[in-house]
Amino acid sequence: MNGSMQPAEGIIGTASLPQGLRGDYDHALADGTLPDAVLAPRSASDHATWRTLVARQRRIFPGRAASAWLEGLDRLRCDEAVPRLEDASAILRAATGWSLVPCPGLLPDAQFFGLLATRRFPVTHWIRRPEELDYIVEPDIFHDFLGHVPLLTQPDYAEFLEAYGHLGLQAEKRGQLAPLARFYWFMVEFGLIAEREGLRAYGAGILSSRTETLHALSGTPRRLEFDMARVLRSTYRIDDVQPVYFVIRDYGELFAAIGQAPKLLDAAVRADPIPPGGQGPDDRAWRG
Repeated sequence: MNGSMQPAEGIIGTASLPQGLRGDYDHALADGTLPDAVLAPRSASDHATWRTLVARQRRIFPGRAASAWLEGLDRLRCDEAVPRLEDASAILRAATGWSLVPCPGLLPDAQFFGLLATRRFPVTHWIRRPEELDYIVEPDIFHDFLGHVPLLTQPDYAEFLEAYGHLGLQAEKRGQLAPLARFYWFMVEFGLIAEREGLRAYGAGILSSRTETLHALSGTPRRLEFDMARVLRSTYRIDDVQPVYFVIRDYGELFAAIGQAPKLLDAAVRADPIPPGGQGPDDRAWRG
């Protein structure tokens, strides 16, 4: 990745989106989704790009990707072509009651939370160009689908993400979106889980990126035990690999954290944020 190395907030979206985004926002419906009639058909180049991306990630997943995430990826049978959302939705509905909906890209907060709260996960329709295999500024279908969707087959995680959507709708009204965005960033995009065989990645931002997958499970970054209060104060960068990751023991831990969130969000809004890679007063290094 590249960029100015500045802290960032609001990866889950904003009240108003920046100009110049790639997706077809002109045809989006009121909930942020795209109607089937405007979805461009997939080209041979699109499918080739997808196969290249999946194949090179598959080579580095052993010993790095979480077992439940890998099981979900196998259930989706999506290695050979850009997946059809309706086919994947049938698998998810049978497993956890979730479905997928096409969207132009980043969504404003209210739309994003509203979809999650109704067990609909928004997936960007367009796919990156062949020259963008290693870095892309906006999330595309490869990030959204390969990164996020496999774990939606896991019941505890599926329950958590729905609860996160409901929490987001409340937090938006209370001016708590900055700390809530940090929770999403560290625990949905860049989360690690301790499994019997060792640490594994489940976060979408890790597993959809070759660079981040190799980095996250290397000896370079710091790894901390998951602490909801610490996560809500932790700012981040969107333009470089992460200097710090948080480790959970099971996906039910994320759902339990939602119950603690309202009072912790209030405290996080008032507290001084911890800079990217910074040291918190009560940090607990992961020793597993």
